[in-house]
Amino acid sequence: MPAVLPFVLQNFSPCLAAWFPSEHVMSLKVRISDDMKSAMKAKETERLSAIRLLMAAIKQKEVDERIELDDAAIVAVIDKMLKQRRDSISQYEAAQRQDLADKEKAEMTVLMAYMPQQLSEAEIDALVAKAVVDSGAASMQDMGKVMGLLRPQLAGRADMALVSARIKARLTA
Repeated sequence: MPAVLPFVLQNFSPCLAAWFPSEHVMSLKVRISDDMKSAMKAKETERLSAIRLLMAAIKQKEVDERIELDDAAIVAVIDKMLKQRRDSISQYEAAQRQDLADKEKAEMTVLMAYMPQQLSEAEIDALVAKAVVDSGAASMQDMGKVMGLLRPQLAGRADMALVSARIKARLTA
């Protein structure tokens, strides 16, 4: 009976590879999971809490859409969470709840570690100028065209509210 196993592995390895791909490793998801384990071991409760929130958001998105998220989709989830934290911070500071605002800022710091390198303002300005020329935008009515060109390029690499403000300034000038 043991002689059957080498035969199966030799003749059916392409089939097995389709079912059990060895190179199907999601680096960002694995990195987040490893960071969660290290935060548990180091007893970093605040960092662990933020990472658990992130893992829960990723799993919720995967369950809702019945897919396994790739790195780009995980960056989109993180970007959404960062936007929520920015909104919460401004509301907490307006309500003079600095303790809650500080908690949100700490969560933002943990989440920012998983985002790609942010673009500088000069790089954003250059991309906006190129997108305006490429789309042929002449007025504020063409802002959607410009945003449509820029959104895939800047996803996770720039604050889209800042990009929107730059486009408005460029189109009204």
